[in-house]
Amino acid sequence: MMLTPLIHRGRATYAFFERNWNLSKRYWAWEIVWLLYNIVNALSVTFIGAAAEQITGAKVKFDTNSLLLVLVIGTSVWSYLSVTFDGVTDIINMERWEGTIEYTFMAPISRFTHMVGSCLYAVAHGLLFTLIQLLVIAAFFHIDLSHANYLTALFLLLLGSISFIGFGIGAAILPLLYTEKGMQMSFIVKAVLLLVSGVYYPISVLPGWMQPLARISPATYVLEGLREAMMHGQPLWSPEIWSCTWPLILTGLISIPASVYAFSLAERYAKRTGKLKRNG
Repeated sequence: MMLTPLIHRGRATYAFFERNWNLSKRYWAWEIVWLLYNIVNALSVTFIGAAAEQITGAKVKFDTNSLLLVLVIGTSVWSYLSVTFDGVTDIINMERWEGTIEYTFMAPISRFTHMVGSCLYAVAHGLLFTLIQLLVIAAFFHIDLSHANYLTALFLLLLGSISFIGFGIGAAILPLLYTEKGMQMSFIVKAVLLLVSGVYYPISVLPGWMQPLARISPATYVLEGLREAMMHGQPLWSPEIWSCTWPLILTGLISIPASVYAFSLAERYAKRTGKLKRNG
């Protein structure tokens, strides 16, 4: 008897996962557009690294492989995190696009179940996009990964996903409350995270007033930890990885409960003021 509610919740969670998969199949052309955009963007950035000696006119040969690794890790991690972030914020955007937001939000299903199903699909979607992107990059560049610790890399990527999902749920409040401009606001949040998180450069080159923002972003710790794992083979228990792990755990413990609570308040406000009726 105790298992019945859990089975019902598990089926409902999978239903939201499957619905998002069906939406991806319906808009397959857009999926191809975003996948190609991510791949071309990653290749363009990596080609800059390959041409660094020619661009700078450096007389002394420097370690091109390390530069390529920094850029490939940056573009790949950012592609994964941004696809995941978009998938979470689309909890609202796709409902408005499909005209189903009223039905979904008034249905007798908990919002937490709705979010878990959508977030799981966002993680799977992001992993698939990133895997395809890495395969294409590997066909263009020969990168030495003989020192990589893949177990540490996978652990950090999944741990960072939890923290980033918390930020995504928080950003999803914007399109819920601001029907006309909320989606644009969530894109601005993502752009700021891209700027301050050290995707293509160490955060030490940022102006002093921007560096505290970098320390708030979970992407900063994912990128730093992944570079230690992939370039220097650091194991999970090393001090370098732990210095990135505990901030991610702390960020996840704070951001997810806070975002879910804030979202529940925003949902009640949207229902009370009739904002769910508007489709933008």
